[in-house]
Amino acid sequence: MSYKAKFKIGQIVHHKLFDYTGVIFDIDPIFQGSDEWYEQVAISRPPKNNPWYHVLVHDAEHSTYVAERNLDTEEHPKAIQNPLVNSLFNKFDGLQYHLKNRPN
Repeated sequence: MSYKAKFKIGQIVHHKLFDYTGVIFDIDPIFQGSDEWYEQVAISRPPKNNPWYHVLVHDAEHSTYVAERNLDTEEHPKAIQNPLVNSLFNKFDGLQYHLKNRPN
């Protein structure tokens, strides 16, 4: 059983374990990675049956794949510096980003 996602696309979040901020650009209702990736990377063994998030990392050039339990809402959101931001989002309104070409 999967749960309703706590966070949404465009939201600025803070990673509790690794202390970075980023913006969510995609959400999987349950873990969609490989078992090998999970064994090597998901050291805290978060549940696979809860939402997982694709996050563009602030002040970096990469994205991460993060379990919901490792994220918090960023209390003081700011624009994310990542080269992929402008290809996915069209604006930051001071609280969150808005996706380009959002479906109706």
